Amino acid sequence: MRPKKKRWVECRPGEKCFRPQCKPLNKLDGVVLSIDEFEAVRLADLEGLDQAEVAGRMKVHRSTVSRMLSSARRNIADALVNVKAIRIEGGACTFTDKE
Repeated sequence: MRPKKKRWVECRPGEKCFRPQCKPLNKLDGVVLSIDEFEAVRLADLEGLDQAEVAGRMKVHRSTVSRMLSSARRNIADALVNVKAIRIEGGACTFTDKE
């Protein structure tokens, strides 16, 4: 398997875990959102950039951004619908000094 190309990330997550308060911790499942998926969602959905612009900022191909967004949105939807925690960790990232 080919090694993953580093994704450039401008924004470090302020929190690493989000969890519903309506379920006890011992009964709570979770999903993992990688830091590069978090950045792709931030740029595309919060800042309103199109996939080509996101790809340019993260220094990856547009199809990579499409796969990251698809995976991230699936995980976020799973967490919201099925009352799961979201952990943000991992990923092939290089942080910029913008923030």
